[in-house]
Amino acid sequence: MKSQIVKRSFMIAGRKKSISLEGVVWRSLKEIANYRDATLLTLLTGIASTEDQGNLSSSIRLFVLNFYREQLELQNRQKVIEAVFRSPSRGLH
Repeated sequence: MKSQIVKRSFMIAGRKKSISLEGVVWRSLKEIANYRDATLLTLLTGIASTEDQGNLSSSIRLFVLNFYREQLELQNRQKVIEAVFRSPSRGLH
């Protein structure tokens, strides 16, 4: 599966940043921003401020990956909690 690279420019912390990312990464960033009731620029500014290694595009990709991994972990925890409360032998008498 090949995704087209899309380049966009933003003013972040007073500096013009040109960011090249796959279309699916841009869509994911927009989803995350909507989920957090934030703008795309706010999200990018936050990612750029915590960027400690590599370039901004790589930091953004890792941010998106970590966001979705955290969501899966939360879902798995919720499933475990629900299973415990559905279990007839919860140990509660």
